[in-house]
Amino acid sequence: MHIIVLGAGIIGLTTAWTLRQDGHRVTVIDRNRAVGEGASFANGAQLSYSYVAPMAAPGVLASLPKWLLSKDSPVRYVPSADPGQIAWLLRFLAACTDATSAANTAKLLRLSQLSRDRLHAMIAATGIDFQHRRNGKLVIQSTDASQAAAIAQMQLQAAMGCEQQALTPAECIELEPGLESVAHRLRGGILTPGEEVGDCHALCLGLEAVLRAQDVAFHLGVEARLAKIGGKLVGVDTPGGRIDGDLTVLAAGTGSLALGRQAGLALPVRPIRGYSISPRVIATNRAPVRSITDTARKTVYAPLGDRLRVAGFAEIGGSDKRHLNARAAILSAELAAIFPGACADQDLLPWAGLRPATPTAVPIIGRSRVPNLLLNVGHGALGFTLAAGSAQIVADVVKEASTGLRPDQTEAKPLKA
Repeated sequence: MHIIVLGAGIIGLTTAWTLRQDGHRVTVIDRNRAVGEGASFANGAQLSYSYVAPMAAPGVLASLPKWLLSKDSPVRYVPSADPGQIAWLLRFLAACTDATSAANTAKLLRLSQLSRDRLHAMIAATGIDFQHRRNGKLVIQSTDASQAAAIAQMQLQAAMGCEQQALTPAECIELEPGLESVAHRLRGGILTPGEEVGDCHALCLGLEAVLRAQDVAFHLGVEARLAKIGGKLVGVDTPGGRIDGDLTVLAAGTGSLALGRQAGLALPVRPIRGYSISPRVIATNRAPVRSITDTARKTVYAPLGDRLRVAGFAEIGGSDKRHLNARAAILSAELAAIFPGACADQDLLPWAGLRPATPTAVPIIGRSRVPNLLLNVGHGALGFTLAAGSAQIVADVVKEASTGLRPDQTEAKPLKA
């Protein structure tokens, strides 16, 4: 079977790799001139299998005024006249209940555990070097209330197979001495020993090399349009002509929204812009050994070789990079405050990217109502973490097999146009 994968980020490439292992002929198409140029390029670098709870949570409603009024808030809503964005926001708010948040967390945890297993199998099969380390993750809290909530979430997730432990402020500093600089506001933390880090862009480049060696065709820098005959998808049209395919998988990140419209699908996916810097580590004794998430500042820190990936901000509806330098400066200041002297303050490699998110944070995976069109979209900030498992679900839909996680459990039904 010939399968076209639209998208050459981590979602599209893991999908292409998994389908190729099943013996299918695969073609990858992307509008960017190189793989991994979108949200996969310089994301938070955390493979965070136990931290997949959706942003849509009960505590969000109290934070809305700050999101709307503060231009420097770590989480910010950027108003738009787009009616689709308004519908997205209403669905987001409707999901901010205890029951809905818990149900979506359970779905995402099942998918993340599948993804962890499939990624490890992929690494073993390909030997790709992407700075992958199982170094654990420490999530620090700055208020007694947030630590109590984190412990309650830890207890909820324990029944779902997550291995975590609560630490006192002193235990956090003993584990990561660099945190001494924030001892005055540290109220505790949650340690997850099995969490991992990796360079998502490097994995994309490695997968491209492996796939090309396996005769997977790449068409990069190509604008594609879905080609339908009599309501049935037959492939894609490109400036170089039509590429016929038995199936097409839509895995193009935020670009999936426009492509979906061509097939008559109104996908509930909107961009959430995130930012990162990647300064060089100059004092390893002051830099973190594990991945660190500072909940109060909504900032993550992930060691990647001789650099430290620092990522933050979530601009719901953000569509341009005009705040890049300002956001990079804030991230640099946060780094200097929490790990002073750990990194050089030059050569920050600032980056901004659009993460394709659904209102519930649960991705859309599986069949669409358009014959021959499969979906693998809407992973938001969890694309790196969920990619390999999502690819396996797509492959199992293709071969009509079961993974134990049905597509309908991952919101596989898109909205009608």
